[in-house]
Order: sequence, then structure tokens, then C-alpha cells
Amino acid sequence: MADQDADRLTGTTAVITGASRGIGLAIARRLHANGTFIAMVARSEATLRAEADSLGPRAVPVACDLTSAAAVSDAIGAITSAFGGAPDILVNNAGAFSLVAVDALEPTDFAAALDVNLVGPLRLIHAFLPAMKARRTGHVVTIGSIADRAIFPGNASYGSSKYGARALHEVLRLETRSSGVRATLVSPGQVDTPLWDAIDPDNRDGFTPRSQMLQPEAVADAVLYAVTQPADVNIDELRLSRS
Repeated sequence: MADQDADRLTGTTAVITGASRGIGLAIARRLHANGTFIAMVARSEATLRAEADSLGPRAVPVACDLTSAAAVSDAIGAITSAFGGAPDILVNNAGAFSLVAVDALEPTDFAAALDVNLVGPLRLIHAFLPAMKARRTGHVVTIGSIADRAIFPGNASYGSSKYGARALHEVLRLETRSSGVRATLVSPGQVDTPLWDAIDPDNRDGFTPRSQMLQPEAVADAVLYAVTQPADVNIDELRLSRS
């Protein structure tokens, strides 16, 4: 990336959800390294604060459970106060992932996954999009998945939520066209993050070994590419796979 492209982020603001680990943390680090003032959102307050402290004063930890409307409202207030308004960039990354067969999937667990992976992003878009449209600038990045296009056994809740997130992105892209607000979907294949710890794909038939997965930094680089394009260029969608 040319220096002048990276310089486009100097002095900008960004909100990244799920920023205490994995893909979200990699994105936070990459944007921060390129001059962005970041709000790092996650549930794990202690880990989040430690990671934000390691980055320095341009990183603000915002502990928030995205399934709670009240907690999200408080987080929006804290972010708006820290930035003096809506962020320039919103990265909806936080997600819940589990593998359960449909006939064993509790409806309450299904609803909880949708709440994190789909309703949570909508809450933040709903809060920040009006100000972005009013000032005619802003960028909403949705972190999707191979599961937003491909079906896998045991993936009813995650797949449903990611298909929904892709649909939400596509509607948002249509509704913001020519508004000055940009929308990008970044859909990676399997990424080696702590989400796989409980599943142990290295020792399960039919799963990609973690050594053959993408690294979180690859997704962060894709986000950086999208948000550093000239203002009149929108990257509609990026799909990443291991070469």
C-alpha cells in the first residue's frame, strides 16, 4: 500500500467490535498503526483494557455486551463522547460461533447467536448511520465468513446469522449508494482464532487444520485496503481464502 493511501486514516476514528482477540484485535492494531483513533468494543473488560493499554492513548476500551440494548446504548454514549460524534469507520466483527445439529439446537441458543451476530451490528448501524449520512462520509465494514455463502453441518445458528449479515450489508450498500457513506463486506475462509479452541479442528475429521487457516492479520489487511480507498471508490465485497 502506498504511503499516501495509509495517510488517509491519520486523524480518523473507528469502532471495532470483538476487539479483544482474534480478527477484531488484528483490525484494531492495524488501523491504530495507521493513525486511527479507535474504540475497542468487547465483553471481556480486563483483556480489552490490557490490549487497549498496550496500544496507547489513541485506543479506548469500551466494555459492552452487544446482546444488551442498554449496554449498547451506554457504549454508544461513551464512543460519541470520546470521538465528539459518530465514528468515521464502524467495523462489525464480534460474533458467536458453535457447532450444533439442528435437532439439538435450542431455540434460545439460536436466538442468542442471532442477537450477537446480526442484531448487535444493526444496533450500531442504527446509532451511527444517520450522522454519517448527514455529514456525507463514513464507512461500515461487516466481517462476514465463508459461512455467509456456504452451508456446513452443525452451522445452523452461525450460518443463518452470517447469511443475514450479508443480506444486511447488501441492503445497506444499496441504501447508501451516492450518500457519501461506504459499505464493505469482508468474507474470509477459516481464520485461526480462539473461536476454534473449543472445537479442536486439528483432531476432527472433515475440518481444516489450524495451520492451514488464514491468519487474522490477513483479514486486517483486507479491511485496511477497503477503508483507505479514495472517497469515490467503494469496495463492495472482498472474499479471502488460503492460497
